[in-house]
Parts: sequence; structure tokens; C-alpha cells
Amino acid sequence: MFSFLKKKDRPSALSMPDAADTATSAHDATSAATPAATSWRDRLKAGLSRTRAALTTPLGELFSRNRIDEALLEDLETTLLTADCGIDATQWLLDELKSAVKKNTLESPSQLRQVLADRLTTLLAPLEQPLDVTAHKPFVIMIAGVNGAGKTTSIGKLAKYFQSQGKSVLLAAGDTFRAAAREQLKIWGERNGIAVIAQESGDPAAVVFDAISAARARNIDIVLADTAGRLPTQLHLMEEIAKVRRVIQKIDVTGPHEVLLVLDANIGQNAVQQVKAFDQSIHVTGLVLTKLDGTAKGGVLAAIARQCPKPVRFIGVGEGIDDLQPFRVDEFVEALLAGPENAAA
Repeated sequence: MFSFLKKKDRPSALSMPDAADTATSAHDATSAATPAATSWRDRLKAGLSRTRAALTTPLGELFSRNRIDEALLEDLETTLLTADCGIDATQWLLDELKSAVKKNTLESPSQLRQVLADRLTTLLAPLEQPLDVTAHKPFVIMIAGVNGAGKTTSIGKLAKYFQSQGKSVLLAAGDTFRAAAREQLKIWGERNGIAVIAQESGDPAAVVFDAISAARARNIDIVLADTAGRLPTQLHLMEEIAKVRRVIQKIDVTGPHEVLLVLDANIGQNAVQQVKAFDQSIHVTGLVLTKLDGTAKGGVLAAIARQCPKPVRFIGVGEGIDDLQPFRVDEFVEALLAGPENAAA
């Protein structure tokens, strides 16, 4: 979640090349067949180890001090801002911490650490809303995101997850502008035994239309519809995604039943702007946060919770096929603040 006082230069998600998804998918294709050796909770802790290492070093110094004073709180404010929590969320957290110190006459920095964990849980709890795919059949999930965010790879992992829940799945290769995206989905489809509706070229909306028609004919539970990666600043291209939504509504007035936006956890405050821009065009109903096992500044979840709250349906902490799981705030905060003795190796 947080990458405190330690930022590494890396390309913005807005400028990542289309090949990013392809590279990730290639790695997934080789590692997906390897069974998980540890529980999801352990993998979550391990996945966040790099982020937590950057987090616990300064916090360890802060909370190992002899007493709670103004200097500690000022340093904590700097740390939260550096973590991309944003001004609003940082101010809210500080106000809550100061109130707790005064009300409960806290003196130990270790007590303050527990209050921080409690308040983070309170802040992020509204984002924990599991996705219910039982209300419609087929349940149409439209998936968007900028190139390089891990969108197409996430679709493959979501397909595997829903299969594990006993659901039948069909994939729609709606990213007709990038041949690699179609090939990625075909690989995932073959690996999971899932049909993929695709065209070599053509209108993305037509591909999704065909996929929904096929799902109805085959009695499929869930349709995962990929869309072409778009920059939120390219309004004419965003309109093409909006067109896909309109076409879905023509074949099913209740659809799409979920619009997922895939976000790269490494892009910090840019994620807030992406949520707002995509929501304006396609009415985002849920988020998928990927790449939390990298040098992610996942503190942006706090900013999202304050500025543009959207349910976080899934988070990803690795490249394995099972490393995308539903977001659970208690697990997340526990993994984030776990000490070295409690962290998975």
C-alpha cells in the first residue's frame, strides 16, 4: 500500500508500452500451472514485503521513539503524503490520531501505531464489497484500463477465479486494436478450457455483442469483456469504450452488470485521476488493483476512499494465476503493518 520515503523512478502507467501486458502474460503462462505452496494470506504478506520494507523502516523509527509529540506527528504527516495518501486522506488520518491521543491520553508511540491501523481499516472498509455475479445470467463484466496496467492478464486470472467458484465463463476479445491482447486471451482460454470470442479486426463493440449472444446460447454464467487500453486524456478513444457499453445495453438493458477498472498500484495519485476520468465515460462500478508486489505506492487507496470511493473488488500481489484475490481490508492492513517476525518469507 505505502511506499514511504522511498520512491523509485519508473515509467508512468500513462506511458507504458503495449508490450507490458504481453510480458506479464508470458510470465503467467509459465508460472500459472505451479500450485500455490502457501495460503493467500501468506502470499499477500510476501507480496507486500517490498512495500512494507519501505513502510516499516521510517515508521519503526517514528513509533520507537520515547513519547508522542508534535515532531512525531509532523514526521508522520510527511510520511503519509510521501506515500501518495493525498492531502485529504492524510489530514483525516492525522485528525483521527490527534483526537485519539487527546481522548485516550495516549503516551506510547506503539499505541499510536495501533490507532493508525484501526483508522486505516475504518477508512478502507467501505471499499471492501465482494462482487456478486448471481443476479444476472449471463453476468456481463466490462473491463477497462490503460495499456500496461495488467488488464488482459487480470481477465485471465479472473476467469480462473470464477471457474474455481463453479461458474462457467466466456471471454470477449474486445481489444481489437492490439493483436497481442487477442493472443493473450486465447492462451488463457486454452489453459482454462474457456471459449474466446475474437475477430482479427473490426469493431470492439461487435465482438462483445457476439460474445453475449454466444453466452446466452451456451447458457454461460459470466462474460468477461476486454476493451482496448485507453488514456483518460484521449477523449475520442474513451468514446469508443463508451460505445461498447451502449452496445451491451442494446442486447441487455440491465448490462453491463459490472464495469471494472484495472489500476497499476505503482502509479500513485494518477490512479485517482484515472478513476474519475473512466467513471465519467463508462460509469466504473469496481476496481482491480494490480502489481502490489512491486514498488507500489498503494497509499492511493486511502486517497480513492476519500475522493472517489469505488469498491475494490480484487487485488493482485504477484504473477501467479492465483495471485489475484478479492480485497479484504483486515488482511490488507494486517499484511501491510506486519512486522518482520510475522511476514511470510
